[in-house]
Formats: sequence, C-alpha cells, structure tokens
Amino acid sequence: MALKIGIVGLPNVGKSTLFNALTRAQNAESANYPFCTIEANQAVVPVPDPRVDRLAELVQPAKVLYNTVDFVDIAGLVKGASRGEGLGNKFLGNIRETDTVLHVVRCFDDGDVVHVDGSVDPRRDVEVIETELVLSDLQSLENRLQKLRKEARGDRKLQPLLEGIEALQAFMEEGKPASAWPGARDSETMSSWLAQSGLLSAKPVIFCANLDEEGLADGNEHLEALKALAAERGSAVVPICARGEADLAGAEEEERAELLEMIGADEGGLEALIRTGFESLGLASYFTAGPKEVRAWNIHQGWKAPQAAGVIHTDFEKGFIRAEVIAFADFDREGSENACKAKGLMRVEGRDYVVQDGDVMHFRFNV
Repeated sequence: MALKIGIVGLPNVGKSTLFNALTRAQNAESANYPFCTIEANQAVVPVPDPRVDRLAELVQPAKVLYNTVDFVDIAGLVKGASRGEGLGNKFLGNIRETDTVLHVVRCFDDGDVVHVDGSVDPRRDVEVIETELVLSDLQSLENRLQKLRKEARGDRKLQPLLEGIEALQAFMEEGKPASAWPGARDSETMSSWLAQSGLLSAKPVIFCANLDEEGLADGNEHLEALKALAAERGSAVVPICARGEADLAGAEEEERAELLEMIGADEGGLEALIRTGFESLGLASYFTAGPKEVRAWNIHQGWKAPQAAGVIHTDFEKGFIRAEVIAFADFDREGSENACKAKGLMRVEGRDYVVQDGDVMHFRFNV
C-alpha cells in the first residue's frame, strides 16, 4: 500500500527542483520558465524509518524492505485548466490518480526567478489552483446529480444523498474546495460518499512552503500568509528550501547531519513530508522481522489484525488465526524476539486486536 503524493503548484514555483531533491533521482528537468514539466515525472522513494534500521541491526536479515512513497511531479497549472487551458486536462488527470496533494507554494522573493503572475502572493497562488479543481469537480457533480435526480424519483431512500450532494454543490459554487465542506462532518453518509467520490478538491492537501535559506531560518510574511490560509483549510504546512534539499540529497550521512544542524532542522524535507503525508491519510506502520527479511508495512490507523495481515497476502486475512505481537520499544530494549518471549513481552492477539504503529508482528493463519 504505497502512499502516492502528487506534487502540484503554479508553473515555476520549484516543483521539479523539490522532486529532484526528495527523490534523489536528479532526472526531472528544472528550469527558470513556465511549463518546464510537461509529462509527469514519477519516482518510488523508500520511507526513511529508524525503527526499520534498528530492527535490521538486531536481526541481521538477508534483506531490508522499507515502506515506499510514490512521488509524482505534475505539470504546472494556470487559470482555465478546468477548460483545458495550458496543460490542464493532463494536470487534472494526474491529480486524480494520487492519494494526497502536495501543493508547492512559492514563499520567497527573487527578481531572477520568473513568477507566472509577476509577483509572489501565496493566497492568490493557492486559490488559482483551488478554483480550477473546484470548477472541474462542479462539472463532475452536475453530471452525477442529473442521474441521481432521475433515480431518486423512483427511490425515496436516495433523497438524503441527493440533498447532501446538492448542498455540497452549493458550497463549492462559492469557490470553496470539497475538503472544506462542513456537511461531511455532520453526516456519516456524506462523509463516506465524499471519501469515495473521486473529487479532486476532496483530496487531503499538504502545503509546502518553498522558502529561501533566510526564510527557512527566520520565516517571512509569505510563510505567515500561507499558514493563515492552511489554518482555514485545516491543512498542514511544511516549510522547505528546495535548493537546500538538493544539497542534502547528495550529502553523506555525517555531512547531512551537519547541514541540518546549520539550518536548525531536526529532519530533512523528505522525512517531514512523508510524516505529514502519513498523518494526513491516517496511516501507520507495523513490521515483520526474521532472518529472511525485515520489512515495514503500511496500514490505516484503526485496522484490526486480520486487515493488517491481508496487506501481506489475502490468504493471511482469510485464514487468520492469531497474531504474535511485540511492541517495537520492547524489541529495541531487549534486543531479540527470544529475549522478549523470555520476559513475557510477546502477546498473542486475536481478530479484534487494533494494530498499533510500530508493532512487530508474526501472523498465524490456515487456508
């Protein structure tokens, strides 16, 4: 269950520079002009996790497999994209395939770097893209409503859903994204429908403030403006210096630690973005550890043991018997599975066990 993050933003705000740095691919063309990115660049990136490193150190497996994130660098969008302007249709189609949206917003002044609208204004820039997503969604909603209205005439049970979608449509006609609609919080039916709707503006959004080094260290008015907008949307903001991330990408571990210390950061941009992405989608990780491999597995928070087992193979879920569980903290402290067993730290859990982030698990099943 790889997390797929689409990197979006206006043309020439640093998306490709950030993509190159985050993925260490260094193969996405970046240049100082709009529409430098035409085709979506994609890369699968291992998720840094010190818990996996520690388990590998203790178990000494034949191989180590991390969780992964698929980063997609999507072409820059301009006004009119919902009508096919610029590279709009391609842009919107690529967003549809992602789990969450990383919206890169320029938050630095530099006369040598062209801005498509001639000036730096985070709120305006965000609203340009939001508007195009909303307009595209409204076209989709109208088509669905026409069909649902006909069906509701013969089935009164569909009336609450029809009224809910009409309320959502009215909200979005004010230019607001579906993700900000309060009706989803008031109705479990509408919350479930919205989650499965495929609406572009309903996807979770992380705002990435692309700053220069001074802005990353001390902040600036552009960052504050973006934070204020993100608070209105209920979204997180991750400050990053895309150029600085490029330096981190090519550094050895010791040099990387020194560079992070110089800019006063506890973690690099990749780690911050992935952590925030996991949080935005309610994801967690559990681990399997043995002589053949140590591996991290993605699950949704709140999943029970059989669901978690199914991530490995559907047979594990179908034939689930029990799960043997050791908390990572216990495994780390005791140093081995046998030591944990000897101290009674391995638990046997059944079907109703809710898997916790960091659990080290072994599944018993029969099919």
